[in-house]
Amino acid sequence: MEVSAARVRNNAEIEGAIAALASSPGGGLIVLPEPTTNIRSAPIIELAARHRVPAIYAFRYQATAGGLISYGVDIASSFRAAASYVDRILKGEKAANLPVQAPTKFALVVNLKTAIALGLTVPTSILLRADEVIE
Repeated sequence: MEVSAARVRNNAEIEGAIAALASSPGGGLIVLPEPTTNIRSAPIIELAARHRVPAIYAFRYQATAGGLISYGVDIASSFRAAASYVDRILKGEKAANLPVQAPTKFALVVNLKTAIALGLTVPTSILLRADEVIE
């Protein structure tokens, strides 16, 4: 397996990177959670579908918007944890004294509609592990 990074800053660079990836058989795309890819999720999802490139994303909203799979931090759970910190600060604790917490809940979402459109069969073992399956 060969891994290559495509640093992109705009839609034209995204299209070029996905088109280049699509020209290699058996390729796939891992979309990292960073500002450029988060802001441009819609064109990335659309281009991956148009070029028939299977892609995995970091956030649930990307799979529900048509991405194949997402696996990453459960944002709602992280926000609830942050709310408990706000509560503690409002009750007088110093923010500097609160421990840093890493995310503890992750979510796997599989979009079967996208898998079918790409001609892919998602293994049953993945479907059983998924927190959500979009049919």
